[in-house]
Amino acid sequence: MVIIKGLGNIKDKKGDVILTIGNFDGVHIGHQKILKAVAERARSLNRTSVAITFDPHPVRVLAPERGLRLITPFAEKVRLIGIYGIDIVLCIKFSRDFSNIKPDDFIRDVITGKIGACEVIVGHNYAFGKGKKGTTGLLRRRGKKHGFNVRVIRNARLFCDVVSSSRIRSLLARGRVCEASWLLGRPYMIGGKVIKGAGKGNKLLKIPTANISTSYELVPKEGVYAVKIGLGDSILDGVANIGRNPTFGENLMSYEAHIFDFSGDILGKDIRVYFIDRIRDERTFPDIRALHEGIMKDIEFTREIMRTKKYPAVV
Repeated sequence: MVIIKGLGNIKDKKGDVILTIGNFDGVHIGHQKILKAVAERARSLNRTSVAITFDPHPVRVLAPERGLRLITPFAEKVRLIGIYGIDIVLCIKFSRDFSNIKPDDFIRDVITGKIGACEVIVGHNYAFGKGKKGTTGLLRRRGKKHGFNVRVIRNARLFCDVVSSSRIRSLLARGRVCEASWLLGRPYMIGGKVIKGAGKGNKLLKIPTANISTSYELVPKEGVYAVKIGLGDSILDGVANIGRNPTFGENLMSYEAHIFDFSGDILGKDIRVYFIDRIRDERTFPDIRALHEGIMKDIEFTREIMRTKKYPAVV
């Protein structure tokens, strides 16, 4: 897969392109439905599949007061788009000036001028251009004029509602990671680096934990989770805690995970935490012994979850 950042970095008009356009935050099963359709169509016609996406997210430019937190950082989003068969990802820098481009100008200058699309495949609610006046109906009409076909993919639905990035954000904020994983088509993941912690897990509890520093913006609700841990090419079972360690009287937010049946030194290593299910709220235990017993129950419960629960595969 090729990544092109900025319209100015398109050296030659691509031509014969099957194109899709969207923010694709989360690359959930609705996005996947579109991306797969684009990739399959391109393969069947021996043409190039292209996905246009934006950075920063338009909401951050047009409504920064909303404090939007991304489900997937840009690099992870692009990685996932590539998994679903797209040949080229074109990232357009979104700005207020760009938001003022009229729909007809975007079609003429970008879709046909820069890209040379012969077919455009978008989601049911796709809108573009100044004031979002560019509708799928307008795109169809202009497609006839400019010589490209338009196909509109209906929204994916799951659990009796439309799958959307905002719905996933809401689920994660409430700790409902299992439901979110089905909408994503994979367990929700945060990545980071293992950093040195206070050492209480190993010294006091004899349960070593990896303390994680992450730049991911959207972390599930505080609590204890059954997780998969990605270390290099290995995927291991574990239990993770998101919270403030109230038993030790701490107040700083921390992210830590205990990896089952693992004893290697991973300080400074990159780590991926895949959230399978939420076990419980974080709580204050009366003493270290009670905390140890609580964690051992969490570990036992997590092992049972991994043996019996159905969940999407790690991607």
